[in-house]
Amino acid sequence: MKRKSIAIITLLLIFILSGCGSVENSSGVDTIVITDSLGREVEVPHEINKIVPLGNTPRMITYLGLAEKAVGIGSMDAENITPVTAYAYANKDIWKDLPVVGTDMGGATDYYPEQIISVNPDVIFCTYNEEIADEIQMKTGIPVIVVPMGTLFEEDYEEALLLIGKVCGVEDRANEVIEYIDYCLDDLANRTSEIPDENKPSVLGAAATYKGIHGIDSIYSKYPVFEAISAKDVAVGISDESCGVMVDKEIIIEWDPEYIMLDSGGVNLVKADYDKNPGYYEELKAFNNSNIYQYPSSTSYFSNVEIPLVNSYYVGSLLYPQEFSDIDFTEKANEIFEFFLGKDNYLKELQDYGAGYCKVNIGE
Repeated sequence: MKRKSIAIITLLLIFILSGCGSVENSSGVDTIVITDSLGREVEVPHEINKIVPLGNTPRMITYLGLAEKAVGIGSMDAENITPVTAYAYANKDIWKDLPVVGTDMGGATDYYPEQIISVNPDVIFCTYNEEIADEIQMKTGIPVIVVPMGTLFEEDYEEALLLIGKVCGVEDRANEVIEYIDYCLDDLANRTSEIPDENKPSVLGAAATYKGIHGIDSIYSKYPVFEAISAKDVAVGISDESCGVMVDKEIIIEWDPEYIMLDSGGVNLVKADYDKNPGYYEELKAFNNSNIYQYPSSTSYFSNVEIPLVNSYYVGSLLYPQEFSDIDFTEKANEIFEFFLGKDNYLKELQDYGAGYCKVNIGE
C-alpha cells in the first residue's frame, strides 16, 4: 500500500474543506456533508449505526470493525462461502440472517431498492460508478457514498478505508489498518529488496484464480504477492497489468521456474492435467525438485488483503529461508488474520478446508 503522507493529508483536507461540520437537516438529524471518491457531495447522519455495504465494501467494513453494523448484505451464495473469502467467512454467523439487498456475483452489479429501504440504513457504501450510485440514492432516498474498489497494496485502498472511517467515526482504526499494512510491506521489503537477482530462485504464480479456477496455464502477471518480496518472477513482462493471464503451456517449459506456487482452488485441475500428460510436468525443474506449493487465492469476490500479506510471508520463507529464519510462519499468519478479521487461529480454518499452505505432491 506504501502510504504517501502528502496524498493522505490532501485527502483529509478535502474532507475538511468539503463542509464536514455538523448541520441539522429538515428532520432534525445532525448530518455532515462528505465528498466521496467521485466528487459527489453527500449529506449523511453524523452518527452511523446501520450500514448497507455493496461491491467490495463488506470486506472494508470488516477490516474497520464495522461488520456488526451491516443490516443488509449483497448476495454471494452464502451457503457456499469458503474460508478463502475470508471477510465473509469470518462474519458468517453475524450476517447469516441479514436480508439480501443486492448482488455482485459473476461480475454482475444489481441492487434491490425495496429491500434496502426495508432495513432503513443510515448510509449505503458501494464501489460502483456515479450513474449507479446516483440511481440507488434516488430510488431509496438513502445517502450513498462511493469509495474506490481498492487496488491491492495501493493508495486507492487507503482512500477507501479513510473515507469509510471518516463517515463512520472510526478514523483511528482506518489509520491503524493502513499503518499495519505498511508495516508488513516494509518488513517484507527490508528482508528481500537487497538480495541480488543471481541469489534468488525463480518463481511462477500459476493456477491463477480469476473468473473462476484454472489450471497451470493460468498465471499471475505483476503479482503484488511477488512484488512485495522482490521475487524473481519468470512472468515479468507478460502483461503491463496486475492480473491473471492465460498462456500457452509450452512457455512455462521455456521459463522453467525453480518454484511454482499454485492457488489452492486450481490444484485439482493441475493434478488432473498431470494424469493426462505426465511428460509435460516431468520437464519442469520445480516438479522434479518437489518445489510446487499451494496457498489460498488472493482474490475471492474482489481482492483480499490479509491473505495476500500472509502469502507474501509464506513465499518469502520458501524462497529466502535465511532472511525469514526469525519468522514463525504459523504465528505470523494468525497475527495477520486476527488483526484484519478478529478471529483466532484462522490459519486452521484454511487448512481444514484444503486451502492451507503446503507442498503439492502432483502425481501421488
